[in-house]
Amino acid sequence: MIIIKVMGGLGNQMQQYALYEKFRALGKEAKLDISWFEDESRQKNVLARRSLELRLFEGLRFDTASKEECAALLGSGGLWGSFYGKLKRKLNPSADKHFYETDMYHPEIFTFEDKYLEGHWACEKYYHDIMPLLQERIRFPQSADSRNVRTAERMEGENSVSVHIRRGDYLDPENAGMFGGICTDAYYEAAMRQVREQMPDAHFYLFSDDPGYLRERYQGAEYTVADWNRGADSFYDCELMSHCRANICANSTFSFWGARLNRRTDKITIRPAKHKNSQVIEPARMHELWEGWVLIDEKGRVL
Repeated sequence: MIIIKVMGGLGNQMQQYALYEKFRALGKEAKLDISWFEDESRQKNVLARRSLELRLFEGLRFDTASKEECAALLGSGGLWGSFYGKLKRKLNPSADKHFYETDMYHPEIFTFEDKYLEGHWACEKYYHDIMPLLQERIRFPQSADSRNVRTAERMEGENSVSVHIRRGDYLDPENAGMFGGICTDAYYEAAMRQVREQMPDAHFYLFSDDPGYLRERYQGAEYTVADWNRGADSFYDCELMSHCRANICANSTFSFWGARLNRRTDKITIRPAKHKNSQVIEPARMHELWEGWVLIDEKGRVL
């Protein structure tokens, strides 16, 4: 059995679910471990608290792993189990059933039969071939806000472009070193220029956790700031992105999925050349792992 740990925000959860569906498509037994969201210490910490947002999607079904099934792969807990577990892994690495994601893409995981997988699995190549299945399975419930309905209809009828600009926590000192300086003004200018070359009448729908910045930075009739989905309704921004003709993403799994759920066969999907500053840009490899995506670096260069 393959057990995939589910953790993090909406985008990460969707990626972990997508990997689950990929294993099932390969004919392997797979389940999701959702215990991360049931951790009492995390639920008591407001800053660390997250909910299992996969449950918000309409009719989404997945099998969950029991504590016993997880323990069968991970071994028993506690000091005794931990000591002997480490000793066993050191003496016989192949006996380790816990696999951690350490690279952009791990093709070897698809040879596994009994493993507990922990990671975010953001790479497009993991599930690119089953994207039509994922687009069918991941369905948003009907929004009660008429602005979402009207905006989606308008997006479908024009050369619409979603632009995701993540600021908020990415500007915090503890995150800036890892995620800052990637989606620069030069990146967004180059991405919009790339779109305008193919769609001179493009209309840009702007999404951000800092709408005040958007209104100050982007003024004119070609821009619409989509700022009404907040709190529990914020995931509808992802759905709105999926209705656009083109998608300009931040280094954020949230907008990656807005683009992935876009069903248009002629869509334009643009992402930053790297997700984190610890990543070394290898254009040839990135084009292989993100088939069909336009890659632009922080200096505004199309790779």
